[in-house]
Amino acid sequence: MTRIPRETSGEPNPLHALDLDRLRRRTSMKWRTHPEDVLPLWVAEMDVPLAEPVVRAVTGAMELGDTGYPAGTAYAEALAAFAAGRWDWGGLAVERTAIVPDVMLGVVEMLKLVTGYGDAVVVNPPVYPPFHDFVAHMDRRVVEAPLGADARLDPGVLEDAFRRVTTGRRRAAYLLCSPHNPTGTVHTADELSAVAALAERYGVRVVADEIHAPLTLGDTRFVPYLSVPGGERGLSLMSASKAWNLAGLKAALAVAGPGAAEDLARMPEEVGHGPSHVGVLAHTAALRDGTAWLDALLTGLDANRRLLADLLAERLPAIRYRPGEATYLAWLDCRALGLGDDPAQVFLRYGRVALNSGLPFGTGGAGHARLNLAASPEVLGEAVRRMADAVERAGGARG
Repeated sequence: MTRIPRETSGEPNPLHALDLDRLRRRTSMKWRTHPEDVLPLWVAEMDVPLAEPVVRAVTGAMELGDTGYPAGTAYAEALAAFAAGRWDWGGLAVERTAIVPDVMLGVVEMLKLVTGYGDAVVVNPPVYPPFHDFVAHMDRRVVEAPLGADARLDPGVLEDAFRRVTTGRRRAAYLLCSPHNPTGTVHTADELSAVAALAERYGVRVVADEIHAPLTLGDTRFVPYLSVPGGERGLSLMSASKAWNLAGLKAALAVAGPGAAEDLARMPEEVGHGPSHVGVLAHTAALRDGTAWLDALLTGLDANRRLLADLLAERLPAIRYRPGEATYLAWLDCRALGLGDDPAQVFLRYGRVALNSGLPFGTGGAGHARLNLAASPEVLGEAVRRMADAVERAGGARG
């Protein structure tokens, strides 16, 4: 597929728009979990104002009193147009989509369609912690197929997992994170084609969480799983929430490949009652009219990942950081610092900076921390300074 160039709109970098005083007025999880002296760079919320098309859509709905139940296919149509323009993928058929409350609840519903009680769901740790939590809560077995040392999918490990979970002809699913959270890895067309071939060979159904798809950085190109040869029986979950900072406006889309249309058609009607109508309006506006804002954001994020690499090299060179190809999340290997299995706890206690602990991400998470770099350069600089101070203070405390 040909890479489609991004728009150049001249919009200002949204990561430069808000100062800490204004951000601390927010009442969301990022800003209310820790005391005010803590610098929060953890949960996936961005320090940005909303894109103007989103603001107009939401305020227009408020003025009109348009706060009923969601209806229609505008969201799916906007996503299909975005996919065609952004990823050169014309295969997102509106008739093979369904609105779901959010991506993880959509994942649960898709897994219910293709697995049963006690069946296995394969995941690639270190991976987004709700993959473990939601799967276990729905009485499926989590089976790990860890990423390789290069933070990429390991076909041999994946095939071994597929072979084990389908022994005795049991049903099984593979929950693919694409792009991968927390590493920021973007799977290539060849890698995804290999996944599809393995899934067909072993009868494993693929459910892809593609929530970070719009957030590829630099020249990296996102490849939808449903677009690769053999991916026709896959199911995907997509949303504008991560790229446009809309987590509080609940809405996502389940998308089926041609071979999974009948599966999606079996989803209970009541699932579609869960999304927010205002959320649907906001996500639709983002995908349809918010691409210039997104391009400005991506330019800022690209600069921030380079800045973070420079800051760490200067102040904390023992931390291994491979800048991700997507997302606004940085996966930090802190094992050489000697801070134990949970360095995030040390950074919080001694530096008053909050990162995500690597432990809940599963195998490969010990000694790691996840940092949210969707902040101003000044905040990133202050965070790394505090982290460096925390290492010194922790060393003094041990001494």
